[in-house]
Amino acid sequence: MCGIIGYIGVKPANEVIFDGLTKLEYRGYDSAGIAVVDNGRIHCRKDIGKLRNIRKLLLDEFQSESTIGIGHTRWATHGRPSAFNAHPHGDCHTSLMVAHNGIIENFMALRRQLIEEGHKFVSETDSEVLAHLIEKYYNGDLKKAVLEATKKVEGAYAIAVIHKDHPEEIICARKEAPLLVGLGNGENFVASDVTAILQYTRKVIYLENFEAAVVKRDTVEFFSLESGENIVKESTTVDWNPVAAEKGGFSHFMLKEIFEQPQVIRNTIGGRTSEEEGKIYLEELGLTGPDIFRAQRIVMVACGTAFYAGCVGKYLIEDLVRIPVECDLASEFRYRSPLVDGNTLVIAISQSGETADTLAAVREAKSRGAKVLGIVNAKESSLTREVDGLVYIHAGPEIGVASTKAYIAMLTALTLLALMLGKIRSVISSDFVKEKIRELKVLPQQIEKVLEQKDKIKEIAANYLNYKSFLFLGRGFNYPTALEGALKLKEISYIHAEGYAAGEMKHGPIALIDSEMPVMAIVTQSDLYDKTISNLKEVQARAGKLMAIATEGDTQIRHLTDQVIEVPKVSDIFSPIINVVPLQLFAYFVADLRGLDVDQPRNLAKSVTVE
Repeated sequence: MCGIIGYIGVKPANEVIFDGLTKLEYRGYDSAGIAVVDNGRIHCRKDIGKLRNIRKLLLDEFQSESTIGIGHTRWATHGRPSAFNAHPHGDCHTSLMVAHNGIIENFMALRRQLIEEGHKFVSETDSEVLAHLIEKYYNGDLKKAVLEATKKVEGAYAIAVIHKDHPEEIICARKEAPLLVGLGNGENFVASDVTAILQYTRKVIYLENFEAAVVKRDTVEFFSLESGENIVKESTTVDWNPVAAEKGGFSHFMLKEIFEQPQVIRNTIGGRTSEEEGKIYLEELGLTGPDIFRAQRIVMVACGTAFYAGCVGKYLIEDLVRIPVECDLASEFRYRSPLVDGNTLVIAISQSGETADTLAAVREAKSRGAKVLGIVNAKESSLTREVDGLVYIHAGPEIGVASTKAYIAMLTALTLLALMLGKIRSVISSDFVKEKIRELKVLPQQIEKVLEQKDKIKEIAANYLNYKSFLFLGRGFNYPTALEGALKLKEISYIHAEGYAAGEMKHGPIALIDSEMPVMAIVTQSDLYDKTISNLKEVQARAGKLMAIATEGDTQIRHLTDQVIEVPKVSDIFSPIINVVPLQLFAYFVADLRGLDVDQPRNLAKSVTVE
């Protein structure tokens, strides 16, 4: 999640761009930068920190009369937050600048090739590769150079490019990352989000995948990245107010963040996998080979949603790595003299990296000699400074208090970690890893198919607004999914809900089953499918109101209930990622239809920094 803005017109470019960046800062705030073309030269200012802290550098001290430029606000995915890693990025001669949002999956191979050809890199980012590729193919025609460069990259990108010899144009292009062109009077804009330009124009044209544009002051030429041929596009008039614009037109940040999850998965896996080699690369891991082989057991520590992600991690690691894993609530772990030592790997999971109980659990584990790995979203947070190694989840800023996209990013990161550890310890083969990488890459599109059912899920949710209690059931990998689904409903709708392992229902909860106790069952295809169906027949026999998350094409579940939300078939290890999405939507619509404050539920805080 990063923000891009480009401007060409008659106003001072750095002022328009800085103003746009302030509207985009919710998309990323670890660094920012502005580059302009002025008298045949590129002038660039960038630094680490939030905009209010670097305003002087980017605005007050930026002496330029240029009326063309690009800007970027960053949430780091490759390379730590720093001035060198901040965007925009230039080529060897600072003849051009590129602002990039997305992940270049094959950047390591491209970087090696470009270095062999004599290119000098100054950052740790995947994005800088784009600047050098464009430089490589540039021969006086910037559009053609961008066309050739984008053909070489794999992954997701939205880019804006300026060149010192082309003060009359910005080139922009898009694949799997949002980008739009704003149309003004004698001025035009490029932005990753309409928020950035809404005060200047409401007339926009959204780029689709593999589309690009040459943006000039008075004209915009659209073309295909695949064929290079010009295309015709229609403009749209945006009628959102500024508050709605920040939410991308969605009614709440939570809903927007649910719909961002396909891109979040792409961000989390991007640049970390090699399908060709069957390998996972986690650059910040910080664990040596001996550290990995010394671990005789793993303990997950976390709170809330992060704890349920850890419970999924237990299933993943025990299945793929064959190491025993325990899951411990950080608030319990820190106070019970835990049995950890130098042969224990403790994995601490936190979106904010500031959760008080999780930080205390990390300190307790380290005091007993354990190695500690952090799975975290927030860069430069307290957790990142206290652990031995890291896996960043790259979810971007999450505004809604009830976590959605950070949870899915945690599951994705844990899957990558399990595949990596399993390969290193020779439990799984390269061919197995290759197969799972291929599946991971199509998972975002499969989740998009689930999101297309939002209206159906809303219709189902409308039937359950006045119930007092819910039961969520799952087995195996999806027992934690049931726990997370129940938590989401509790957090934002204030309806009591409990998650249970389906096989445990007859050991107590079955006493509650009647027509007033709705049951949400996760019953996608797995080795435990038949067992779960048997559990659901017990619900049916007691007149329970049953809803089900099931695999596409499942006819058997229709004998138990008509209220079925179908999801595409995936491998069991990926099922918690896709199955939680309809549960998030269900909880969202129940709360929204009840007229509640979805983004800021009562009594809850985004980051719990005290006991």
